[in-house]
Amino acid sequence: MQMPVIFVGHGSPMNAIEHNALTQQWERLGEAIPRPKAIVVVSAHWYTKQTYVNDQEHPRQVYDMYGFPERLYELRYPVSGSQALATQLQQLLATAQVTVDNEWGIDHGTWSVLTHMYPKADIPVVQVSINRNMSLEASYQLGKQLRVLREQGILVLGSGNIVHHLGRVDWEQPESGYPEAIVFDEAIQAATKERNKAEIFRLALSAHEQRQVFATWEHFLPFIYMLGATTSTDNVRVFNNEYQYGSISMTSYIWTNIE
Repeated sequence: MQMPVIFVGHGSPMNAIEHNALTQQWERLGEAIPRPKAIVVVSAHWYTKQTYVNDQEHPRQVYDMYGFPERLYELRYPVSGSQALATQLQQLLATAQVTVDNEWGIDHGTWSVLTHMYPKADIPVVQVSINRNMSLEASYQLGKQLRVLREQGILVLGSGNIVHHLGRVDWEQPESGYPEAIVFDEAIQAATKERNKAEIFRLALSAHEQRQVFATWEHFLPFIYMLGATTSTDNVRVFNNEYQYGSISMTSYIWTNIE
């Protein structure tokens, strides 16, 4: 059985300790898909100069956010890692010259989502960093090399946001998006459903140049990695199609050929 590929719009770290419509979807997702043997995560918050993996038996939980309530920093997600899977990733992604880096760990782009999907923290997790020096095409090709993991019962998960611009956050719009954010997000949805990679790249490069829906790449790139991990037999479904504070899209995707 081929595991799905998932891209999750993770939004605020507070989602880790809140129970809302978004996190309920994450809970249902964990219940609905086959239980993975392990999870490979590409998170927006490990944005590096090359491609790294972590291979610690017990990766540290990174609280890479500031100014939030103390109870968020008290949340523990004591997941195990997998040296064997990290080694396999180095072999699979050999052209990217992947090296091990355990100074980071599991960041909130990973644990804020998985604490709802798999609250027992009983599935091994290995993070792969985003190489900020890679082009969109190279990022897509790296994602393509992850496809084989799906046949091995391993879940490939990307965590970021299609629209993410903290510099334009409007706290007066907690449940809505700017018109340009909605237009961009819906255009990406349409191109994704049509499997039009060229149009997705065109939209993304234009958005990056205009700097209205995102100013930097890190939250968008996990989507490109996940796009590469899909196959022509996958059906795509959109979920959590919501907007927050004008400049954040929670839109998420699952690609699967499981009925």
